[in-house]
Amino acid sequence: MPDRKSAIPDTPGPALGKNPLVSRLIDLALLEDIGPGDVTTDAVVPPEARGRGVIFAKETLVVAGLDVAREVFFRMDPDIVFTPVCRDGDRLLPHVPLAELSGGLRGLLTGERVALNFLQRLCGVATHARALVERLSGTEAQLVDTRKTTPGWRALEKYAVRTGGAGNHRMGLYDAVLIKDNHIAACGSLTLAVERAKKAAPFTLKIEVECETLAQVEEALAAGAGIIMLDNMDDSAVAEAARRIADRALVEVSGRVGPERLKTLAELGVNVVSMGALTYGATAVDISMELFKD
Repeated sequence: MPDRKSAIPDTPGPALGKNPLVSRLIDLALLEDIGPGDVTTDAVVPPEARGRGVIFAKETLVVAGLDVAREVFFRMDPDIVFTPVCRDGDRLLPHVPLAELSGGLRGLLTGERVALNFLQRLCGVATHARALVERLSGTEAQLVDTRKTTPGWRALEKYAVRTGGAGNHRMGLYDAVLIKDNHIAACGSLTLAVERAKKAAPFTLKIEVECETLAQVEEALAAGAGIIMLDNMDDSAVAEAARRIADRALVEVSGRVGPERLKTLAELGVNVVSMGALTYGATAVDISMELFKD
């Protein structure tokens, strides 16, 4: 079984751009954009031409993905110098630079769009996550993402979620036990599903069960679930479920969770709120690069 840490690094730095999953994604993005060659740049820019570039924010944003952008330019030309002037996690105002570059103009021009695409998407996710996390300020509830990520982008999007201040739920099907409604249907009963999971799963993993009714909450507690996910329950049902669960399991809420509901859920005794919209609801931010010929 893959180790969770092999899928995504915990901190920014060279490990992110060199991560095998991210590296393959960069290769695909460059192949998609450049194909057999950058016909415009190769036609109008001499091979020996050198210059400088500045990547800057065009709106308020939270930075994420600097190392990925660095890796894109490194693939174009290993002699390009990419110098961040901020750190992942910083909040920038419009017109503030993220990074300065210098080197061959051909490499800078050809790598520009792909590098900016990565930055715009990742900064967008981090910015969105930061705004949602701030709604939980003053509470003990934690906001986490889900597996509703862009195919191929999970390692990056979940990194951006963390950079924005939220947390990751599970990386994939391999690193956590989560018994959902269709598992219960396939197994025959919630109790039987929990019993089987306990026998098969490592003792270090908590058994999480998705519950849609208070009756299922009681059944999950009796079966020994360590985390109970309250799925698509209204506030009154969440409050009653949290009261019944007390300290016998962690309380998670998922489904029908909008920004305006986060603080209320925390005040009802919820430990964790999971939102797929942390990733699929994020909008890319506006970032640009300006070049100067030496």
